[in-house]
This record gives sequence, structure tokens and C-alpha cells, in this order.
Amino acid sequence: MHRYDYIGPYVADLANVVDMEAIRSSGVKIGIDPLGGAAVRYWQPIIERYRIDATVVSDAVDPTFRFMTVDWDGKIRMDCSSPYAMARLIGLRDQFDVAFANDTDADRHGIVTRSNGLMNPNHYLAAAIAYLFEHRPQWRRDSAVGKTIVSSAIIDRVARKLGRRLVETPVGFKWFVDGLIDGSFGFGGEESAGASFLRRDGSVWTTDKDGLILGLLAAEMTAQTKSDPSQLFDKLTGELGVPYYERIDAPATPAQKNLLKALSPEKLAIKELAGEPVRSSLTAAPGNGQSFGGIKVSTDSGWFAARPSGTEDVYKIYAESFVSAAHLRQIQQEAQAAIAMAFKG
Repeated sequence: MHRYDYIGPYVADLANVVDMEAIRSSGVKIGIDPLGGAAVRYWQPIIERYRIDATVVSDAVDPTFRFMTVDWDGKIRMDCSSPYAMARLIGLRDQFDVAFANDTDADRHGIVTRSNGLMNPNHYLAAAIAYLFEHRPQWRRDSAVGKTIVSSAIIDRVARKLGRRLVETPVGFKWFVDGLIDGSFGFGGEESAGASFLRRDGSVWTTDKDGLILGLLAAEMTAQTKSDPSQLFDKLTGELGVPYYERIDAPATPAQKNLLKALSPEKLAIKELAGEPVRSSLTAAPGNGQSFGGIKVSTDSGWFAARPSGTEDVYKIYAESFVSAAHLRQIQQEAQAAIAMAFKG
């Protein structure tokens, strides 16, 4: 056994992936909550090395996590995309230009803006992609946007606006690894608030999710554009449309979950969804042709995907509308009805 300094090399290298000088010189005021996790000892060295105006709101480390606000069901979850778990940082939002937290292993991020509170993870991914591909001139012109098949279609629209190839993969960050290594992916992100991106020179930073750089990127975006990520997202939706996205769970027996894994578009037999003709029904991700263990049905202005849970007797329905919240509910209801019919055979 020997001692190894994990913090020093990481901190020293950060300026090669995030524009730390832009953050420092702008004076953007940052709030950071490590939520008692692996990042807790990294932040003070980062603040001191780069002389940024950042405050760690809590450096508590407690294996019982008694300092946490409870989640919606009264349980403690270190979920930095949950407004319940993030209540402390949301309550402090007026004290900072932008604030962020990480989960306990620091591979996920939760972004809190002064203008709009906790961002939906998909909204931040879209804003981050739009910013990065316009502020990383050394990235390859053919570097793509990687997203999971159940992430928001606002990302598809952002990629089209940027003129970048979109690669849609099954759920799981492993599908982005090769592209991040060789630079053919500039960014890889998944709907559950996990992402990574290339160094500023277009070479690989990491092939796993890095919640620290996604938090610092929010500060860079605020510093460089004079708008926080929520405001940048609002500008995108003014041009590309407003997405209404939600994931819900529905009960399913083990046998029904197996049926869902094997469900074909022919078996589902859905030709119309929420008043629009179905444009595609997929069981494999279009980006790499790999099965994603479920089915995705899309129209011009909405979609749903259904996948069985690997741990509970439920299946997950991801759905989105670019029309309205009521249209989203209609998509969800029709999706559940179609899947219920498929379960009956």
C-alpha cells in the first residue's frame, strides 16, 4: 500500500477542461454543496488554486446523512436532481449567481440558478451542449452529441441547430466511452444528470461522468454569456420549442417485464399517439443499433419510451411533448393503455 494524491493532479488539470480564468476574472459568485460526498475535499483546493468567488455551503461528512432534507417519500436520497434533496441549496439561490451540488460519488450534478431555481437535468444538458459546441473552437468539426434514447428531444433540436451529428444510444454511459476517447463525441450525457465532455483542446478528459466539471461549466457559462444556464435554456426554447418531459412508473409483474423487453413494434401495433401519426417505433437505439430493452414510439411533437425496471416490479415510462402539459398527459395515458393491451396478448 502507498499514499496517492488524487486531489492535486485533478485540481491542477481542471483549467484544461473548464475556462477557470473566465470564472475568476468575471467574479461570478458560486455556491457549492458536495452533499457530504466524495467531492467534499476537492472544492477548497479548487477555490484556492483558481481564486474563484465560491462558497462551500457545507463540508459535513456523516455516514448517516442526517444533514440531508428528506426526499418526496420521506427517505434520504443523495439525489441532486430532486428538489427535495436539494432544498438547502435552492433556499440559498439568491446568495449566488449560480450554485450546484453533486451526488455522493460526484458523477452527477444538480444546477441551481438565481433566475429559476433547480434546473431539470435535461434542460441543463441542452443548455450545456449549445454553449460548449459554440465555445470550444478546437473541438473537431465532426465531433458528435451523445445522448441516451430516453433523454429529451430538445437535445436533438439543439444538435440540428448546431449542425452536429446526434448519436442516440441505450441507457448507460458505457456507450459514450469510445467516442470520448477518440474525440468523435464532444459531449455525452444521460437523462439522470450525468455527463462528461472533452478537454478544451478536443482530447479526452474522462470516459465516465464527472459532476464537478458540469458544475464548474455552469459557472463558466454564466461568466462568459452574462446569463445563467436557466436563462440560456429559455433562449433555446424560444427558438426550438418548450419541452414537457416526465418519467413515471407503472406496476408490472416479472412476466410482464419480460414481455416488455421482447415487445416488437408489430406487437404494440400503435399507429397514432395523442392525435398524431406515429413516425417511428424503435426497439434498438438509432445511434448504434443496440437494443435498449424496451420500445420507443415517436410523433412529430412527442414521444414515449417504456423500459422494465431492473430492481422493482414496475416499468418506466419516459414521455415528452412539445405541445403542452395536457398533451404530455395524453401521451402517457395512451402509452400505458397500449402497453396494457400488449400485456394481455
